[in-house]
Parts: sequence; structure tokens; C-alpha cells
Amino acid sequence: MKLPIQIRFNDVDQMGHINNAVIMEYFDLGKSDYFGAVGIPPEQGEFTVVIVHLEVDFLNQIRYHDKIHLITHCEKIGNKSVTMLQQVVNSATGDICASCRTILSGYSRTTNTSAAIPESVKKEIFHFEETHKD
Repeated sequence: MKLPIQIRFNDVDQMGHINNAVIMEYFDLGKSDYFGAVGIPPEQGEFTVVIVHLEVDFLNQIRYHDKIHLITHCEKIGNKSVTMLQQVVNSATGDICASCRTILSGYSRTTNTSAAIPESVKKEIFHFEETHKD
């Protein structure tokens, strides 16, 4: 899934590039957008997902006037987890600026514990991935 990112004035740090912490916010925005499109809105329902592990590589600087977009897709679905791969890409050059692999656990709001990924959710993700190839 491709999401254009609008860089805001306050995203720039003292070094003149987009702060690494802000890039993490871009990744969160992409995950929220992805799961909303798939049909797992974070604010409702019994089932949701929560982040349990992140790996981030910052590869190229992003400056205020750069045009960037975020690509998010599901790399793997397990019994209780989903692995997402995200990349912030410079739209003009195609260079990958940052890459993030996130493992999310299924979570039950009722029991406040980890939960298996429902088959219906797996089907929605598989369908979404098949129809939204970039």
C-alpha cells in the first residue's frame, strides 16, 4: 500500500533533515492506514493488534522539500502475529530512505492478552495484499 507523506515544518530537526523520531511517526501512520483499509480499525472491536517488536534502518536523509511516500505491506502472518515491512521512499529518486520491519501480536481487548489472528482477518489481509500490489 502506497501512502504519500506530507512533510511538516516541525518535522525538521537542528541538522536540517527529518528527525528519526518523526520517521517512526510516518511508520505508525502507515500501519494505521493499512489496518483501517484492511478492516481492523485500532479504536473498535474485540480484536486488534499491538506492536511487540521493531527493527528500523535509516538509510538516506530526508530534507524538508523532498517528496516522499510510504510503502506498507504484510510480509508474514502467523498464528498470533503479523509481520509488516515498511519503506519510506524518495518519490523523485526511488531511493529508500528508511526501512522498518514490525511484528505485531494479535490482542484481545476483553481478556487483555495475546490472541490468535482470526481467519477472517487473515483472509482480508491476503485479499488486500493481492489487490494492492505496488
